[in-house]
Amino acid sequence: MSQTFRHPEILKIARSAGKVTVEELSQHFGVAVQTIRRDLSDLAASGLLERVHGGAIYPSGTVNIGYNERRILNTDAKRAIAKACASDIPDNVSIFLNIGTSTEAVAEELIYHKNLMVVTNNMNVANILTRNTDCEILVTGGQLRRADGGLVGNLAADTIRKFKFDIAVIGCSALDNQGDILDYDIQEVAVSQTILSQSRKTFLVSDHTKFIRSAPVRIGSLKDINTIFIDQPLPSKLTSACTSWNTKISFAH
Repeated sequence: MSQTFRHPEILKIARSAGKVTVEELSQHFGVAVQTIRRDLSDLAASGLLERVHGGAIYPSGTVNIGYNERRILNTDAKRAIAKACASDIPDNVSIFLNIGTSTEAVAEELIYHKNLMVVTNNMNVANILTRNTDCEILVTGGQLRRADGGLVGNLAADTIRKFKFDIAVIGCSALDNQGDILDYDIQEVAVSQTILSQSRKTFLVSDHTKFIRSAPVRIGSLKDINTIFIDQPLPSKLTSACTSWNTKISFAH
């Protein structure tokens, strides 16, 4: 089993038990302890686990992973998700893209779209889309979060209320099995909720590891979303719930 498949399973075990040990994981996966140590070191370097003697512990669910670490996590999955999302965005529309590395990946896939108006509270998205000369870019006001280039607070929300977007594309920090969409920063959540209320169609871009993570603040539910773009199937009960909510699930390959 490659690390691509071990890592999510290790995180699932750590989240359930709170702690994992090298010896137990070595037996569980049938691989050498040195292999597990490398896995745990990789996950710790990404901020997903905290290394302790003999193993690792699941970190607090109240603090997000650093932006630079998030930017390099699951890059292939993010790219596939972004391509799938961008393919459902036509030319000649108004879009909102919020804070997050997944929405930045979507911006990369919109470089050749025509006649777009993109409003964003993400300075990185604005910079990416400067390469599209057929795209009008508007940046909200708000308090700049230097860590990730996000603009948050009342001024950002007030700017968003002046628009009615054709499509909103949002990311999140975590998802749970009830379909709740979660994040860490209550100011950012308030902005995301305003985005959803001001959009005709709503897209969520998220890779499967968001189900492994936990965050304390609720943005909303998948029932508020028209389409979720994700790289792996949802839990079966949540898939059924999405069907009842008319929330489309788009799998990126």
